Amino acid sequence: MTSQDKILTTAGPYQFLAAFESAAPKTVAVFRNLLPYGQQLIHVRWSGEAVWVPLGEQDFSLGFENHTSHPGAGQILFYPGGYSETELLFCYGGVSFASKMGSLSANHFLTIIEGAENLRALGELLADDERISAFRRKSQTIQKASKL
Repeated sequence: MTSQDKILTTAGPYQFLAAFESAAPKTVAVFRNLLPYGQQLIHVRWSGEAVWVPLGEQDFSLGFENHTSHPGAGQILFYPGGYSETELLFCYGGVSFASKMGSLSANHFLTIIEGAENLRALGELLADDERISAFRRKSQTIQKASKL
């Protein structure tokens, strides 16, 4: 895996190194075009143990690929919109991805490979509806990040 296949994410006091999923090339390409990216994380209401980044009604002309409704801890999903607003979902535990409209599927495009031991702490930090900043940057800093 090259440094181009990875990205460093800083969320509040935590850093996570994630690998892009080769099974979701279109989603990865859309996300790479957003970099560098900074936004606030918000705890989910409907889906379980996850935090999310709302992207509103922005249309990325992206369909489903490598999609799931039941991601595992450390998986990051991109929901391309449709029944609910477009969003990123950052999973730290048990998730059944849904909105008030019902069950949803989203594209699994990133997986945490370093720092996963801090996922639950990040989720618990946000469980009281607090918001924290999350910054994702291009992967030129991977050599430093691999020592998380």
